[in-house]
Amino acid sequence: MSGTFSFAVGARDGEARTGAIRTPRGAIRTPAFMPVGTAGTVKAMLPEQVRATGADIVLGNTYHLMLRPGAERVARLGGLHAMMNWPHPILTDSGGFQVMSLSALRKIDERGVTFRSHIDGSPHELTPERSIEIQGLLGADIQMQLDECVRLPVPPEAVEKAMRLSLRWAERSLAAFGTQPGRALFGIVQGGDDDALRTESARALVELDLGGYAVGGLAVGEPQATMLRVLETVVPHLPGSKPRYLMGVGTPDDIVESVLRGIDMFDCVMPTRAGRHGLAYTRHGRLNLRNARFADDPRPLDRASSCPASSTYSRAYLHHLVRSGEILGMMLLTWNNLSYYNDLMVGLRASIEGERLQDHAATIREGWATGQRKAAEPDSV
Repeated sequence: MSGTFSFAVGARDGEARTGAIRTPRGAIRTPAFMPVGTAGTVKAMLPEQVRATGADIVLGNTYHLMLRPGAERVARLGGLHAMMNWPHPILTDSGGFQVMSLSALRKIDERGVTFRSHIDGSPHELTPERSIEIQGLLGADIQMQLDECVRLPVPPEAVEKAMRLSLRWAERSLAAFGTQPGRALFGIVQGGDDDALRTESARALVELDLGGYAVGGLAVGEPQATMLRVLETVVPHLPGSKPRYLMGVGTPDDIVESVLRGIDMFDCVMPTRAGRHGLAYTRHGRLNLRNARFADDPRPLDRASSCPASSTYSRAYLHHLVRSGEILGMMLLTWNNLSYYNDLMVGLRASIEGERLQDHAATIREGWATGQRKAAEPDSV
């Protein structure tokens, strides 16, 4: 597929900005939320539904797809876009986080990481070069360098060692990526909660002149205040002409706060995972449809929403589906959640363009704060 990869900043409001990432497969409006399609599917959703929620891009996972169905098989079948019937942009992560969190008997050295599959125990090796090869076989429009992600808290020397290894792997990832017209390689800033290490990592990655820059190693259990402080440290060292991606984040509140600090891209399993466990994200806050108080509640999740799952089905019916373990309940709540997340991004982009982001963020927070109480009051929402 011919074409180029580019990023242009649009409006600004404080540190926040709108923009457009242009790829041969279409534009990505930023700030953007990327639904997570771990194994080539956004769970409980059809691709057409995902697109209708407002998503311009989805995320696939190198670790899971290399284990099954296998990157070479995906390539033979026409690539991930064709296989999952998603003709729009796809970002693939490198697999590093999943190796850390899922695989057993892993061993990390300078070459890469060896591990056993969490599925069948089979042995595998993932190097920076192999990670890029897999992402190329999948056909990803945006590819990520392999990095070592440590889960905080760990000793400072372990954080520094992982950061420096990740920098060396970034150089190898870039060499392996080579020239791929229309695609981009993003680097990943590491360094835990150490401001000096984060700064050093960011500066070194910028020297590589990559297509974009991600902040990794967050959303792994640290307080929100720590995450936001790291962003305030890192973002000033990243070029304004390149996209900024906060990996694995997060809650709607995390997203709002991070947009205020200049982040352009987000991904998280939270809206889909929550939907499969009976939780709905709305402008009134998060609702647990398992709660008995919804058993006789005839109201929809949000009458004002354009999403049918949000505006058409009663909370009582959703409660029944969730308590009964019906697949439809998971489907409807996932649909609602992804629609809410993408509506959140639409509102953030519009408020940046109107230079009223701070007021808009305050309105969002007020809706969350008061909605939990009002949600239990008849005909109040």
